[in-house]
Amino acid sequence: MSARPDASTGRLLLMPNALDLGTELVPLTDVLAAGVIAAAAGLQHWVVEEARSARAFLNRVNKVTPLAQPLQETRIVELPRTPKGPQRVVPGKQAPKAAPRAPDRPEVARASPWELLLAPALAGHDVGLLSEAGLPGVADPGALLVAAAHDLGIPVVPLSGPSSITLAIAASGLNGQSFVFHGYLQTEVNPRRARLRELEATSRRLNQTQVFIETPYRNAVMLEAALEVLQPSTRLAISCGLTLPDGWSACRTAAQWKAGGHSLPDRVPAVFSLLG
Repeated sequence: MSARPDASTGRLLLMPNALDLGTELVPLTDVLAAGVIAAAAGLQHWVVEEARSARAFLNRVNKVTPLAQPLQETRIVELPRTPKGPQRVVPGKQAPKAAPRAPDRPEVARASPWELLLAPALAGHDVGLLSEAGLPGVADPGALLVAAAHDLGIPVVPLSGPSSITLAIAASGLNGQSFVFHGYLQTEVNPRRARLRELEATSRRLNQTQVFIETPYRNAVMLEAALEVLQPSTRLAISCGLTLPDGWSACRTAAQWKAGGHSLPDRVPAVFSLLG
């Protein structure tokens, strides 16, 4: 790791997590380097998506490299909650509250809730940022904390680990030089169809891979919706259970997917990529 610009300030370490959330656990040493696990074991301050799963992650770390202090003495604070997917405002119903926006200026940041999350770093301690799965800050609410760290002058150190998005793009065989990740698409039938058509048209016009995900129990619904609207020649890549023992990736035309009748599991995460 590089030298700190200011030795009196701690760093924000972007700690990767395994991709086995909600599935059979893989050995942590299969997906995280020894140096990354050692860095996690040494941290005493964490900002996480969900405290319970973060403790489970640290228990896994402890089995490989003993924690620097007992888990019950480790400071674990949760990020503000953010709703997943495109948000629809229902008439007469209050819209969900978004997490506070990361500040634009240091003087504002120091008066915001983000400073509380980063207070240990400002006091000279390293802080770990942990996502539920994969790399924090990538398709992840932790990006707001990273932005606040930059505004507060806190060094940000990304650590190497698995990312379902980049792994899926690499395994797709589609355009890996120009791609866009869209996160979750609409859940309503007609808006989802319209969005898929839009993504297909954009991919064809720009020769740009379009990447999106779905909640595992709706994997089959997403595949069915895609095959209903995509042109027969459009290539659709699916990566399912990345880094898991039974994980797989396949890329076929929409016509080939229809002919093959492939089904998707309802408890394993999948990443969809298309290129028209």
